[in-house]
Amino acid sequence: MADPVAAVAALDEPNRRKLYDFVVRQTAPISKDEAAQAVALPRTTAAFHLDKLVEMGLLAVVHERRSGRTGPGAGRPAKLYLRSGEQIEVSLPDRRYEAASHLLTDALLEAETTGKPAREILNRRAYEWGEDLAGQADGDVVRALENLGFEPQQENTAILLGNCPFHSLAQKHTQLVCGMNLCLVSGILDGIEARSHTASLDPSPERCCVRLDQAPSSKSPSVSR
Repeated sequence: MADPVAAVAALDEPNRRKLYDFVVRQTAPISKDEAAQAVALPRTTAAFHLDKLVEMGLLAVVHERRSGRTGPGAGRPAKLYLRSGEQIEVSLPDRRYEAASHLLTDALLEAETTGKPAREILNRRAYEWGEDLAGQADGDVVRALENLGFEPQQENTAILLGNCPFHSLAQKHTQLVCGMNLCLVSGILDGIEARSHTASLDPSPERCCVRLDQAPSSKSPSVSR
């Protein structure tokens, strides 16, 4: 998958946008000749833009023999284009509402099945997700937080989080979402076995409610959960 911003920017080119809109409206994969004819472009130009859309993750390619013939003499399969199965989202500042919806839905369903408190399940699942995400950060706390869109900022020995990926949810359901955030960050720290900082709640209207403070050097730090 290409960079989401670059993928969306690729559609700013008018001919490329026309080709994309044509392909995704069809009920079956489309050849470059069909696409070129539909938007009145030379075949080579259409092919260039179609392949660029594939490169950006916006379209996918399949190879099929439309004649239905098989075996020797059937000819080469045609290269056909269709909408990619990728989902592309761009948000500035970075927001992760789909991730939050999955966490909340899974917690609710598990609560209905087990009878356990939904908030307790949500916090556990957020923590476990953080542990899973930690594997992508190569032991780097700041990188792990950047990958989730928290926009970590160094302030003396502390790390402040300049952005909440669940901002609008946190505005309406502060205690619920801030608790989830704390467990998520705690899971990241434990997942990469970070010993430099501990996480705690420190709400502020200008940043995420979680902050990371340098762990006391006199003892092995434990992450607040």
